[in-house]
Amino acid sequence: MATVKTKFRASSAETKEGTLFYQVIHNRVARQIRTGYKLHLREWDAENEEIVFPPDIGEVRQNYLVSLKNAVQEDTKRLKSIISHLERADGDYMAENVVSKYFSPADNRCFISFARDLVDQLKQIGKQCTAETYTTAVNSFARFRKGCDILLDNVDSDLMTAYETYLKSTGVCPNSISFYMRNLRAIYNRAVDKELIVQRYPFKHVYTGIDKTVKRAVPLHVIRQIRDLDLRLYPVMDYARDVFMFSFYTRGMSFVDMAFLKKKNLQNGILSYRRHKTNQQLFIKWEKPMQELIDKYDTTGSPYLLPIIKSNGKDERQQYKSEAHRINNNLKKIGERLGLAIPLTTYVARHGWASIAKSKNIPIATISEAMGHDSETTTRIYLASLDTSVVDKANSLILKSL
Repeated sequence: MATVKTKFRASSAETKEGTLFYQVIHNRVARQIRTGYKLHLREWDAENEEIVFPPDIGEVRQNYLVSLKNAVQEDTKRLKSIISHLERADGDYMAENVVSKYFSPADNRCFISFARDLVDQLKQIGKQCTAETYTTAVNSFARFRKGCDILLDNVDSDLMTAYETYLKSTGVCPNSISFYMRNLRAIYNRAVDKELIVQRYPFKHVYTGIDKTVKRAVPLHVIRQIRDLDLRLYPVMDYARDVFMFSFYTRGMSFVDMAFLKKKNLQNGILSYRRHKTNQQLFIKWEKPMQELIDKYDTTGSPYLLPIIKSNGKDERQQYKSEAHRINNNLKKIGERLGLAIPLTTYVARHGWASIAKSKNIPIATISEAMGHDSETTTRIYLASLDTSVVDKANSLILKSL
Protein backbone atom coordinates (compact mmCIF):
# COMPACT_ATOMS: atom_id res chain seq x y z
CA MET A 1 0.00 0.00 0.00
CA ALA A 2 1.26 3.47 -0.89
CA THR A 3 2.35 5.85 1.85
CA VAL A 4 2.29 9.64 2.06
CA LYS A 5 4.86 11.82 3.80
CA THR A 6 5.04 15.58 4.24
CA LYS A 7 8.50 16.98 3.55
CA PHE A 8 10.17 20.36 3.85
CA ARG A 9 12.69 21.79 1.40
CA ALA A 10 14.64 24.65 2.95
CA SER A 11 15.62 27.70 0.94
CA SER A 12 19.30 28.16 0.00
CA ALA A 13 19.06 31.61 1.61
CA GLU A 14 18.71 31.40 5.39
CA THR A 15 16.34 34.35 5.67
CA LYS A 16 13.90 33.08 3.03
CA GLU A 17 11.04 30.62 3.45
CA GLY A 18 11.30 27.05 2.26
CA THR A 19 8.50 24.98 0.73
CA LEU A 20 6.46 21.94 1.76
CA PHE A 21 5.80 19.04 -0.59
CA TYR A 22 4.17 15.64 -0.35
CA GLN A 23 6.00 12.43 -1.14
CA VAL A 24 3.95 9.47 -2.38
CA ILE A 25 5.82 6.14 -2.14
CA HIS A 26 4.58 2.89 -3.62
CA ASN A 27 6.58 -0.23 -4.51
CA ARG A 28 9.78 1.68 -3.68
CA VAL A 29 8.95 4.34 -6.25
CA ALA A 30 8.56 7.92 -4.93
CA ARG A 31 6.74 10.80 -6.57
CA GLN A 32 6.43 14.39 -5.34
CA ILE A 33 3.49 16.78 -5.16
CA ARG A 34 4.30 20.49 -4.85
CA THR A 35 2.02 22.37 -2.46
CA GLY A 36 3.13 26.00 -2.71
CA TYR A 37 2.99 26.19 1.09
CA LYS A 38 5.89 28.23 2.52
CA LEU A 39 7.44 28.42 6.01
CA HIS A 40 10.74 29.06 7.74
CA LEU A 41 13.12 26.31 8.80
CA ARG A 42 12.47 26.90 12.51
CA GLU A 43 8.74 26.38 11.91
CA TRP A 44 9.30 22.78 10.82
CA ASP A 45 9.94 19.71 12.98
CA ALA A 46 11.89 17.38 10.66
CA GLU A 47 11.79 14.42 13.06
CA ASN A 48 8.00 14.39 13.41
CA GLU A 49 7.37 15.87 9.96
CA GLU A 50 5.03 18.57 11.19
CA ILE A 51 4.62 22.35 11.48
CA VAL A 52 5.57 23.84 14.86
CA PHE A 53 5.01 27.21 16.49
CA PRO A 54 8.14 29.01 17.74
CA PRO A 55 7.44 30.93 20.99
CA ASP A 56 8.39 34.38 19.69
CA ILE A 57 6.18 34.51 16.57
CA GLY A 58 3.40 37.09 16.44
CA GLU A 59 -0.34 36.45 16.31
CA VAL A 60 -0.58 37.03 12.54
CA ARG A 61 2.15 34.47 11.81
CA GLN A 62 0.65 31.98 14.24
CA ASN A 63 -2.75 32.23 12.55
CA TYR A 64 -1.05 31.65 9.21
CA LEU A 65 0.71 28.52 10.52
CA VAL A 66 -2.54 27.19 12.01
CA SER A 67 -4.24 27.59 8.63
CA LEU A 68 -1.28 25.92 6.93
CA LYS A 69 -1.36 23.00 9.35
CA ASN A 70 -5.10 22.50 8.74
CA ALA A 71 -4.54 22.59 4.97
CA VAL A 72 -1.79 19.95 5.22
CA GLN A 73 -4.05 17.72 7.31
CA GLU A 74 -6.87 17.99 4.74
CA ASP A 75 -4.52 17.34 1.81
CA THR A 76 -2.98 14.32 3.56
CA LYS A 77 -6.39 12.93 4.41
CA ARG A 78 -7.43 13.27 0.78
CA LEU A 79 -4.31 11.54 -0.52
CA LYS A 80 -4.91 8.65 1.87
CA SER A 81 -8.51 8.46 0.64
CA ILE A 82 -7.31 8.26 -2.98
CA ILE A 83 -4.93 5.45 -2.04
CA SER A 84 -7.73 3.63 -0.25
CA HIS A 85 -9.95 3.90 -3.35
CA LEU A 86 -7.18 2.54 -5.59
CA GLU A 87 -6.55 -0.33 -3.17
CA ARG A 88 -10.25 -1.25 -3.19
CA ALA A 89 -10.44 -1.05 -6.98
CA ASP A 90 -7.86 -3.70 -7.82
CA GLY A 91 -4.68 -2.82 -5.95
CA ASP A 92 -2.73 -2.65 -9.20
CA TYR A 93 -1.61 0.97 -9.36
CA MET A 94 1.54 3.09 -9.28
CA ALA A 95 2.59 6.18 -7.36
CA GLU A 96 1.92 8.18 -10.54
CA ASN A 97 -1.73 7.13 -10.39
CA VAL A 98 -2.10 8.64 -6.93
CA VAL A 99 -0.57 11.93 -8.08
CA SER A 100 -2.72 11.95 -11.22
CA LYS A 101 -5.95 11.44 -9.28
CA TYR A 102 -4.93 14.14 -6.80
CA PHE A 103 -4.78 16.67 -9.65
CA SER A 104 -7.84 15.29 -11.47
CA PRO A 105 -10.69 17.86 -11.69
CA ALA A 106 -13.27 15.21 -10.74
CA ASP A 107 -11.32 14.37 -7.60
CA ASN A 108 -10.91 18.04 -6.75
CA ARG A 109 -14.66 18.58 -6.42
CA CYS A 110 -15.44 20.55 -3.29
CA PHE A 111 -18.51 20.09 -1.14
CA ILE A 112 -19.82 23.66 -0.97
CA SER A 113 -19.29 24.33 -4.70
CA PHE A 114 -20.94 20.98 -5.53
CA ALA A 115 -23.89 21.89 -3.31
CA ARG A 116 -24.34 25.29 -4.95
CA ASP A 117 -24.16 23.76 -8.43
CA LEU A 118 -26.85 21.31 -7.29
CA VAL A 119 -29.01 24.19 -6.05
CA ASP A 120 -28.75 25.88 -9.47
CA GLN A 121 -29.81 22.62 -11.16
CA LEU A 122 -32.80 22.25 -8.83
CA LYS A 123 -33.93 25.80 -9.60
CA GLN A 124 -33.71 25.10 -13.33
CA ILE A 125 -36.05 22.11 -13.06
CA GLY A 126 -38.54 23.96 -10.87
CA LYS A 127 -37.69 22.44 -7.48
CA GLN A 128 -37.54 25.83 -5.80
CA CYS A 129 -38.47 24.65 -2.30
CA THR A 130 -35.74 21.99 -2.19
CA ALA A 131 -33.25 24.50 -3.59
CA GLU A 132 -34.10 26.96 -0.81
CA THR A 133 -33.77 24.42 2.01
CA TYR A 134 -30.43 23.22 0.61
CA THR A 135 -29.23 26.83 0.35
CA THR A 136 -30.11 27.51 3.98
CA ALA A 137 -28.14 24.46 5.15
CA VAL A 138 -25.14 25.15 2.89
CA ASN A 139 -24.96 28.79 4.02
CA SER A 140 -24.82 27.62 7.64
CA PHE A 141 -22.07 25.12 6.84
CA ALA A 142 -20.15 27.80 4.90
CA ARG A 143 -20.27 30.07 7.97
CA PHE A 144 -18.80 27.24 10.03
CA ARG A 145 -16.04 26.86 7.43
CA LYS A 146 -15.52 30.66 7.40
CA GLY A 147 -16.07 30.66 3.67
CA CYS A 148 -13.42 28.00 2.95
CA ASP A 149 -14.62 25.11 0.80
CA ILE A 150 -13.62 21.52 1.50
CA LEU A 151 -13.02 18.58 -0.79
CA LEU A 152 -15.79 16.01 -0.96
CA ASP A 153 -13.34 13.34 0.12
CA ASN A 154 -12.63 15.25 3.31
CA VAL A 155 -16.25 15.34 4.44
CA ASP A 156 -16.15 12.80 7.24
CA SER A 157 -17.62 12.03 10.66
CA ASP A 158 -15.06 14.18 12.50
CA LEU A 159 -15.92 17.21 10.37
CA MET A 160 -19.65 16.85 10.93
CA THR A 161 -19.19 16.32 14.66
CA ALA A 162 -17.14 19.55 14.75
CA TYR A 163 -19.90 21.32 12.79
CA GLU A 164 -22.53 20.06 15.25
CA THR A 165 -20.43 21.37 18.16
CA TYR A 166 -20.17 24.74 16.40
CA LEU A 167 -23.96 24.91 15.95
CA LYS A 168 -24.57 24.10 19.61
CA SER A 169 -22.07 26.76 20.68
CA THR A 170 -23.99 29.40 18.72
CA GLY A 171 -27.28 28.48 20.40
CA VAL A 172 -28.90 26.58 17.51
CA CYS A 173 -31.71 24.34 18.78
CA PRO A 174 -31.68 20.53 18.18
CA ASN A 175 -34.39 20.60 15.51
CA SER A 176 -32.51 23.25 13.52
CA ILE A 177 -29.29 21.25 13.84
CA SER A 178 -31.16 18.22 12.53
CA PHE A 179 -32.57 20.31 9.66
CA TYR A 180 -29.08 21.39 8.59
CA MET A 181 -27.63 17.89 8.94
CA ARG A 182 -30.43 16.15 7.04
CA ASN A 183 -30.13 18.55 4.12
CA LEU A 184 -26.34 18.35 4.02
CA ARG A 185 -26.65 14.57 4.14
CA ALA A 186 -29.02 14.66 1.15
CA ILE A 187 -26.48 16.77 -0.77
CA TYR A 188 -23.65 14.41 0.19
CA ASN A 189 -25.71 11.41 -0.95
CA ARG A 190 -26.22 13.08 -4.33
CA ALA A 191 -22.43 13.22 -4.71
CA VAL A 192 -22.30 9.51 -3.82
CA ASP A 193 -24.97 8.78 -6.46
CA LYS A 194 -22.84 10.59 -9.04
CA GLU A 195 -19.89 8.39 -7.98
CA LEU A 196 -17.80 11.43 -7.08
CA ILE A 197 -17.07 9.87 -3.70
CA VAL A 198 -17.51 6.58 -1.87
CA GLN A 199 -20.15 6.50 0.86
CA ARG A 200 -18.48 6.83 4.27
CA TYR A 201 -21.55 7.84 6.32
CA PRO A 202 -20.17 11.11 7.75
CA PHE A 203 -23.49 11.92 9.47
CA LYS A 204 -23.75 8.74 11.56
CA HIS A 205 -22.63 10.42 14.80
CA VAL A 206 -24.60 13.68 14.58
CA TYR A 207 -28.22 14.40 15.46
CA THR A 208 -30.66 13.97 12.57
CA GLY A 209 -33.84 13.26 14.52
CA ILE A 210 -36.78 15.51 15.39
CA ASP A 211 -37.48 16.67 18.94
CA LYS A 212 -40.96 17.46 20.13
CA THR A 213 -41.23 21.26 20.13
CA VAL A 214 -42.83 23.41 22.77
CA LYS A 215 -46.21 24.28 21.30
CA ARG A 216 -46.67 27.99 20.74
CA ALA A 217 -50.35 28.33 21.61
CA VAL A 218 -52.47 31.03 23.23
CA PRO A 219 -55.85 30.59 24.97
CA LEU A 220 -59.20 31.67 23.60
CA HIS A 221 -59.35 34.96 25.53
CA VAL A 222 -56.05 36.03 23.90
CA ILE A 223 -57.45 35.23 20.45
CA ARG A 224 -60.39 37.49 21.35
CA GLN A 225 -58.00 40.24 22.42
CA ILE A 226 -56.12 39.99 19.14
CA ARG A 227 -59.37 40.07 17.16
CA ASP A 228 -60.85 43.04 19.07
CA LEU A 229 -57.71 45.20 19.22
CA ASP A 230 -58.34 48.63 17.68
CA LEU A 231 -55.65 49.01 15.03
CA ARG A 232 -57.35 51.49 12.71
CA LEU A 233 -54.45 53.92 13.11
CA TYR A 234 -51.93 51.20 12.23
CA PRO A 235 -52.97 49.70 8.88
CA VAL A 236 -49.95 47.38 8.49
CA MET A 237 -50.55 45.91 11.95
CA ASP A 238 -54.28 45.70 11.22
CA TYR A 239 -53.53 43.73 8.05
CA ALA A 240 -51.14 41.41 9.92
CA ARG A 241 -53.83 40.78 12.54
CA ASP A 242 -56.36 39.94 9.82
CA VAL A 243 -54.01 37.39 8.25
CA PHE A 244 -53.51 35.86 11.70
CA MET A 245 -57.27 35.65 12.29
CA PHE A 246 -57.88 34.18 8.84
CA SER A 247 -55.43 31.41 9.72
CA PHE A 248 -57.27 30.79 12.98
CA TYR A 249 -60.68 30.84 11.27
CA THR A 250 -59.47 28.24 8.75
CA ARG A 251 -58.35 25.70 11.37
CA GLY A 252 -54.79 26.95 11.59
CA MET A 253 -54.02 27.17 7.87
CA SER A 254 -50.29 27.68 7.29
CA PHE A 255 -49.10 30.98 5.84
CA VAL A 256 -47.81 29.46 2.59
CA ASP A 257 -51.20 27.86 1.96
CA MET A 258 -53.00 31.17 2.67
CA ALA A 259 -50.64 33.04 0.35
CA PHE A 260 -51.37 30.78 -2.62
CA LEU A 261 -55.14 30.42 -2.08
CA LYS A 262 -56.98 31.37 -5.26
CA LYS A 263 -60.52 32.62 -5.68
CA LYS A 264 -61.37 29.44 -7.58
CA ASN A 265 -60.58 27.47 -4.42
CA LEU A 266 -63.81 28.83 -2.93
CA GLN A 267 -66.82 27.11 -4.48
CA ASN A 268 -70.38 26.68 -3.14
CA GLY A 269 -69.47 27.60 0.42
CA ILE A 270 -66.49 25.23 0.58
CA LEU A 271 -62.84 26.30 0.57
CA SER A 272 -60.69 23.52 -0.90
CA TYR A 273 -56.92 23.49 -1.25
CA ARG A 274 -53.88 21.24 -1.20
CA ARG A 275 -51.32 21.68 1.56
CA HIS A 276 -47.95 22.72 0.17
CA LYS A 277 -46.17 20.63 2.78
CA THR A 278 -47.91 17.28 2.28
CA ASN A 279 -50.05 17.76 -0.87
CA GLN A 280 -53.10 16.63 1.14
CA GLN A 281 -56.46 17.84 -0.13
CA LEU A 282 -58.40 19.74 2.55
CA PHE A 283 -61.95 21.09 2.61
CA ILE A 284 -63.19 23.85 4.93
CA LYS A 285 -66.75 25.07 5.37
CA TRP A 286 -66.84 28.79 4.59
CA GLU A 287 -67.85 30.81 7.66
CA LYS A 288 -69.03 34.41 8.11
CA PRO A 289 -65.82 35.70 9.80
CA MET A 290 -63.79 34.44 6.84
CA GLN A 291 -65.96 36.35 4.36
CA GLU A 292 -65.78 39.53 6.46
CA LEU A 293 -61.99 39.51 6.22
CA ILE A 294 -62.02 38.82 2.48
CA ASP A 295 -64.49 41.69 1.90
CA LYS A 296 -62.16 44.07 3.75
CA TYR A 297 -59.50 43.96 1.01
CA ASP A 298 -59.72 44.78 -2.68
CA THR A 299 -58.22 41.99 -4.76
CA THR A 300 -59.85 43.01 -8.03
CA GLY A 301 -57.79 41.75 -10.96
CA SER A 302 -55.91 39.24 -8.83
CA PRO A 303 -56.51 35.48 -8.97
CA TYR A 304 -55.60 35.23 -5.27
CA LEU A 305 -58.12 35.24 -2.46
CA LEU A 306 -55.89 37.24 -0.09
CA PRO A 307 -53.67 40.26 -0.95
CA ILE A 308 -50.46 38.51 0.10
CA ILE A 309 -49.11 38.02 -3.43
CA LYS A 310 -49.77 41.35 -5.15
CA SER A 311 -47.94 41.01 -8.46
CA ASN A 312 -49.16 37.96 -10.30
CA GLY A 313 -46.39 36.10 -12.17
CA LYS A 314 -43.50 38.14 -10.68
CA ASP A 315 -41.43 35.80 -8.48
CA GLU A 316 -44.47 34.89 -6.41
CA ARG A 317 -42.48 32.73 -4.02
CA GLN A 318 -40.20 35.62 -3.09
CA GLN A 319 -43.25 37.84 -2.61
CA TYR A 320 -44.80 35.37 -0.19
CA LYS A 321 -41.55 35.03 1.77
CA SER A 322 -41.08 38.79 2.04
CA GLU A 323 -44.70 39.25 3.10
CA ALA A 324 -44.37 36.51 5.72
CA HIS A 325 -41.41 38.38 7.20
CA ARG A 326 -43.29 41.69 7.31
CA ILE A 327 -46.47 40.19 8.74
CA ASN A 328 -44.67 38.28 11.47
CA ASN A 329 -42.72 41.41 12.44
CA ASN A 330 -46.00 43.30 12.87
CA LEU A 331 -47.61 40.42 14.73
CA LYS A 332 -44.74 40.49 17.22
CA LYS A 333 -45.50 44.18 17.82
CA ILE A 334 -49.13 43.27 18.49
CA GLY A 335 -48.00 40.55 20.89
CA GLU A 336 -45.80 43.05 22.73
CA ARG A 337 -48.77 45.43 23.06
CA LEU A 338 -50.80 42.65 24.64
CA GLY A 339 -47.91 41.60 26.89
CA LEU A 340 -47.77 38.06 25.52
CA ALA A 341 -45.06 35.79 26.90
CA ILE A 342 -44.34 34.30 23.46
CA PRO A 343 -43.59 36.01 20.12
CA LEU A 344 -46.82 36.30 18.15
CA THR A 345 -46.53 34.84 14.64
CA THR A 346 -48.89 33.22 12.15
CA TYR A 347 -47.65 29.90 13.53
CA VAL A 348 -49.30 30.74 16.87
CA ALA A 349 -52.70 30.80 15.16
CA ARG A 350 -52.19 27.20 14.04
CA HIS A 351 -51.16 26.00 17.49
CA GLY A 352 -53.84 28.16 19.13
CA TRP A 353 -56.63 26.53 17.14
CA ALA A 354 -55.43 23.04 18.03
CA SER A 355 -54.93 23.88 21.72
CA ILE A 356 -58.38 25.45 22.04
CA ALA A 357 -59.94 22.50 20.18
CA LYS A 358 -58.29 20.10 22.62
CA SER A 359 -59.50 22.15 25.60
CA LYS A 360 -63.07 21.67 24.31
CA ASN A 361 -62.58 17.88 24.33
CA ILE A 362 -62.58 17.64 20.56
CA PRO A 363 -60.94 14.29 19.68
CA ILE A 364 -57.28 14.29 18.69
CA ALA A 365 -58.26 12.54 15.45
CA THR A 366 -60.45 15.52 14.57
CA ILE A 367 -57.87 18.22 15.25
CA SER A 368 -55.04 16.30 13.56
CA GLU A 369 -55.98 17.84 10.20
CA ALA A 370 -55.09 21.29 11.52
CA MET A 371 -52.17 20.39 13.74
CA GLY A 372 -50.48 17.20 12.50
CA HIS A 373 -48.77 14.60 14.63
CA ASP A 374 -45.26 13.42 15.47
CA SER A 375 -44.95 11.97 11.98
CA GLU A 376 -46.67 12.81 8.73
CA THR A 377 -47.49 9.14 8.35
CA THR A 378 -49.71 9.39 11.41
CA THR A 379 -51.29 12.56 10.06
CA ARG A 380 -52.09 10.88 6.76
CA ILE A 381 -53.64 7.91 8.57
CA TYR A 382 -55.98 10.25 10.42
CA LEU A 383 -56.75 12.28 7.30
CA ALA A 384 -57.59 9.20 5.30
CA SER A 385 -60.50 8.27 7.59
CA LEU A 386 -61.52 11.73 8.79
CA ASP A 387 -65.10 12.89 8.28
CA THR A 388 -64.79 16.47 7.07
CA SER A 389 -68.18 17.38 8.54
CA VAL A 390 -66.84 16.55 11.98
CA VAL A 391 -63.99 19.01 11.47
CA ASP A 392 -66.41 21.68 10.21
CA LYS A 393 -68.58 21.23 13.31
CA ALA A 394 -65.50 21.52 15.50
CA ASN A 395 -64.45 24.70 13.70
CA SER A 396 -67.95 26.21 14.02
CA LEU A 397 -67.93 25.42 17.74
CA ILE A 398 -64.61 27.25 18.18
CA LEU A 399 -65.65 30.31 16.12
CA LYS A 400 -68.91 30.61 18.07
CA SER A 401 -66.87 30.69 21.28
CA LEU A 402 -65.11 33.88 20.21
